Amino acid sequence: MKLLLDTHVLVWAESLPERLGPKAKELLLDPANSLWVSPVTTMELSRLIALGRLSLRKTLETWMADAHRHLSLEDAPFNHEVAIQSYQLPGDFHKDPADRMLVATARDGGYTLLTADELILDYPHVLTLDARS
Repeated sequence: MKLLLDTHVLVWAESLPERLGPKAKELLLDPANSLWVSPVTTMELSRLIALGRLSLRKTLETWMADAHRHLSLEDAPFNHEVAIQSYQLPGDFHKDPADRMLVATARDGGYTLLTADELILDYPHVLTLDARS
């Protein structure tokens, strides 16, 4: 399975694994699954750090490099088509631009989005799994 990690799930997987549910941990450790992260997540982490809402013990560049190595992450492509799709999502979806871009990335790339975000989990037009389970 191709799992796209939501921003908070990446933070949990790398720094706060106790926040993940047992099924999510199993999925992350299963070598049959590929783990993906979007550049949108890096942008979102950078924004949270700039706003003082997230603090890391190292630079974001080092933290991301370590996360890529520890979790064997692959980079999900973010391109113009996905950017366009993020505001052409079917049905009703909330306005958060990062969430829209992650959902569009998941839909475009055939990923299952691993998240604990109720608004994403309730959205029927993208494959999701609850990271708390």
